[in-house]
Amino acid sequence: MENVMSKLGQVVEAVENYNKFVLDQVKRARSDEKFGRELVDRWNETKAKTPVTHTPTGLPLPRLALPEIDEPGEIARYLFGEGLPGEFPFLNGAYREMYLEPVRQIETGSYGKGASGDGTKGKASGNGAQAPEEPTRLFSGLMLAEDTNERFHYLTQHQRTHRLSTAFDGPTLYGIDSDADGVFGKIGEGGVAIDTVEDMVRLYDGFDLGSPGFSASMTISGPAPIIMAMYIAAAKRRFGPKVVPKLRGTIQADIFKEVQAQNETIFPIEASLRFLTDMVEFTTHEMPRWYPISISGYHIGEAGSTPVQQAAYTLSNGFAYAEMFAARGIPIDQFGPRLSFFLDCGLDVEYIALARVSRRIWAIGMRDAFGAGPRGQLFKLHTQTSGRSLIAAEFKNNLTRTAAELILAYMNATNSCHSNSADEPFTTPSEEWIRLAAHGQAILLEESGIFKHTMNMLSGSPGMKAVERAVERAILDEFREIERLGGVLAAVEDRYQRSQIQNAAHRYEQQIYEGTRPIIGLNKYRNGEEHAPEIKLARTPRKRQQLQVDRLAKFKKKNAEKAKRALDNLAATVDRGKNCFLTLLEAVEVCSLGQITGRLQEVVGRFRPMV
Repeated sequence: MENVMSKLGQVVEAVENYNKFVLDQVKRARSDEKFGRELVDRWNETKAKTPVTHTPTGLPLPRLALPEIDEPGEIARYLFGEGLPGEFPFLNGAYREMYLEPVRQIETGSYGKGASGDGTKGKASGNGAQAPEEPTRLFSGLMLAEDTNERFHYLTQHQRTHRLSTAFDGPTLYGIDSDADGVFGKIGEGGVAIDTVEDMVRLYDGFDLGSPGFSASMTISGPAPIIMAMYIAAAKRRFGPKVVPKLRGTIQADIFKEVQAQNETIFPIEASLRFLTDMVEFTTHEMPRWYPISISGYHIGEAGSTPVQQAAYTLSNGFAYAEMFAARGIPIDQFGPRLSFFLDCGLDVEYIALARVSRRIWAIGMRDAFGAGPRGQLFKLHTQTSGRSLIAAEFKNNLTRTAAELILAYMNATNSCHSNSADEPFTTPSEEWIRLAAHGQAILLEESGIFKHTMNMLSGSPGMKAVERAVERAILDEFREIERLGGVLAAVEDRYQRSQIQNAAHRYEQQIYEGTRPIIGLNKYRNGEEHAPEIKLARTPRKRQQLQVDRLAKFKKKNAEKAKRALDNLAATVDRGKNCFLTLLEAVEVCSLGQITGRLQEVVGRFRPMV
């Protein structure tokens, strides 16, 4: 496995070489009159073709904001160093237009006409313009499958497109059945309980899983291939086998971040990576609209990392996966476009540019170190506002914190976004606070004019550029250290990422304790007469938990003989070293999550934390 992680140093070299290339282009633009004139002409043509739209007050604005420069060297620095939105190296956005209202009043040109935030066309509005897909992705998971399904329908009642993100309860995250010893009280707590394909059918009941306007995101990593197989099986039960290529969404499946930060690993690392690659190989060939891995920095950030550590470990993990999938023989331009990313967005100044810089590094690395084509260079990003920033003390201030984080996320041109609820320090969010969290995004994107009229509205300030330079240098320094340790897997085995995250978390808490990191309402401007708020805690009633256990017992009894044969077949496939995902698809029809996990652990062993 050591050779799998060998390209990180090439990525560092590629970024440094590209930065030198940009400087060379700046010099060339200033010394080569013909080249300089070509750049100026292109610049002027882009500006001339940019449509003009009008605000509700009648103010004319360009659909794309560009810096007021006319000197060839500075134009070269912008075009090559940043790129127009949707152009390499994608600093200003993965797509030409994101978040913008459909064009209604155009006076000139046709720049980016009809493009939407995720590169797909939206629904036509009444005036014939294309309505872009909303970037809002709503996250939920509570009690049993039908309870979460009810919440999903509540959350999507005002959305044109249904972009759901699913949280699972503790037993499910660890691949344990609800009838296992000692887990009864945890059933449906902090997420939804999913034991069988029948639960998965209930979870998304009433949603058209094959519709272009529906996508499902599932936040689970250890047993992700099993859950993914259940999702496919549930879709086939409802819509038939032809639905499989139409399925759209993401499953997290990020084993590296589990070992580095979150701890929900159930198989040894190499076996986990093998099962992940089996799933990626299947979905890449059979499900062209599915993202089989969401390379996740969010949990690294929530575990206590600095913003730079979060980005550096996420990107380096992504490059490690890319080499691993290529080593399996999957073409880079097949799996590259199917990789997605997930970052935290907090209030530290680095978040002004963290995702922008990550997008640029990924594009350069994938193109120059891996040979990926344009679609494989895109850093497709989901952002979630910081859970760690939410404070129980005077918790209504969390509304302001989340609003500020949303602005930062959209300044960074995230492709989709989830806003946390203010009451999350206490409980699974209630409908009232979830509604406010969702409205926070609607107010920002639809009511305000900050993002809906003009691309690049808040990009490119001197302060943002200073942060970009500092963040890029710091990320590359982290890459060099990981490379020195032998690559991502070697660094994981050396506990490098985990120790760095722990050190950063300790420093963060110490700063709060000492008052050098002000937290309003906690260590600064605190109300001395504060009383604990009355918050209704979300809990799964014992009757609902017993219902889940009873359903599971009925499923196991009904499928007992078939389950034995399916598990034997699965174990034999794994023993032979073959891709086991097709066998997994057969097993989930008659086996529970816990049965499959247990049998696989008999074959490959259990994960043992590294000391």
